[in-house]
Amino acid sequence: MKPVLALVGRPNVGKSTLFNRLTKTRDAIVADFAGLTRDRHYGNGRQGKHEYIVIDTGGFEPDAESGIYKEMAKQTRQAVAEADVVIFVVDARGGLSAQDYDIAKYLRRLGKPCILTANKAEGMTEGHQLIEFYELGLGAVYPISAAHGQGIRDLVDLALAPLNLADPDEEAEAEDIGVTKLAVAGRPNVGKSTLINTWLGEERLVAFDMPGTTRDAISVPFERNGHKFELIDTAGLRRKGKVFEAIEKFSVVKTLQAIETCHVVLLLIDATQGVTDQDAHIAGYILESGRSVVLAINKWDAVDAYQRQLVMRSIETRLAFLKFASMHFISAIKRQGLGPLWTSILQAHQAAMCKMSTPVLTRLLLEATAFQSPQRAGMFRPKLRYAHQGGMNPPIIIIHGNSLEHVTEAYKRFLEGRFRKAFNLTGTPLRIQMKSAANPYSDKDD
Repeated sequence: MKPVLALVGRPNVGKSTLFNRLTKTRDAIVADFAGLTRDRHYGNGRQGKHEYIVIDTGGFEPDAESGIYKEMAKQTRQAVAEADVVIFVVDARGGLSAQDYDIAKYLRRLGKPCILTANKAEGMTEGHQLIEFYELGLGAVYPISAAHGQGIRDLVDLALAPLNLADPDEEAEAEDIGVTKLAVAGRPNVGKSTLINTWLGEERLVAFDMPGTTRDAISVPFERNGHKFELIDTAGLRRKGKVFEAIEKFSVVKTLQAIETCHVVLLLIDATQGVTDQDAHIAGYILESGRSVVLAINKWDAVDAYQRQLVMRSIETRLAFLKFASMHFISAIKRQGLGPLWTSILQAHQAAMCKMSTPVLTRLLLEATAFQSPQRAGMFRPKLRYAHQGGMNPPIIIIHGNSLEHVTEAYKRFLEGRFRKAFNLTGTPLRIQMKSAANPYSDKDD
């Protein structure tokens, strides 16, 4: 799973600037869930082969007892609990403050890996200018400038070093290709625990504990009708007697990590509440990650005809970008509709791992252009010559030709529909990339 780095510090030390620098964007929020404060944000970063999740927090006052500062402190503590490494940011120019001492005391007590980072240190070449920060008792002080990008790469290397991360290529080779990894995602109280307990209680199911690599995360291998699965629960699982029960504790980090590591995501939606902002954010992240998805509308037996119409309308408007996904109406507590659900999960996994030959793709491409040519752009009409597969999970189709930068999004959707129908790509995103041939005369003089 991706390691998690949490940025902690008092207000106005440059945490958000560092967040944007680590995620290499000015707008890197990937999960801004309703119900959580807007002062805790999540973003993806990458350095070399290694990817990571960054949590940006608000100003931290560990001893705050009331008001907004208490809520901000609560959010920061949650971020620290979720993190593998804490980056404590101080102001190199503003110097130490009483609040820095309080934060350092809190972090020392936790004993979690912590890196003390002095931001706004551009131009500070003399080491004695940072000596006062050693009073915090957190070891060496690492100067950076988030605004200017100085020391950022070394900071990331330093943060990832104690985690002993495996080579992503080696991890991919070590995976059991015969196992379908299924993540169950959704808001608290949508019925994840009921659904999981129903699955694990089936007679044809073989299950046992296997502690995951992150805190409170447990994956459950099981087998159904000869198919091997690995269930990744986004809420975490705990043992209660002989029955597994999901802890209804919403953790953004665990949801993001589960989505990243799985093959298929089962997005569970509560029929009594319709599609909420949290549902839409999770669905958006699934699409961004390129994972296959199956929609399950739970508690369908608890709503009347009018409410069902409202639910369908909310799905059509708020989840229109998941039209490729299969949708099922289920009742986990009454075990209704669960059989077809498994069929769609297997179908989505097969679609994500589909192999498409170059001759077949090229033939489909030429048939599509013969049926409907791309729109002319000025004096030129895009010429689509051949296509080949560029990847799986999600499937990627690369189309080669001339003037392909003029191909419209509408025409790409038309091609996507043809490819989906031919290869039965239900449940998985499909990405189409255009590569124009280089103009051999572009560098020659007239």
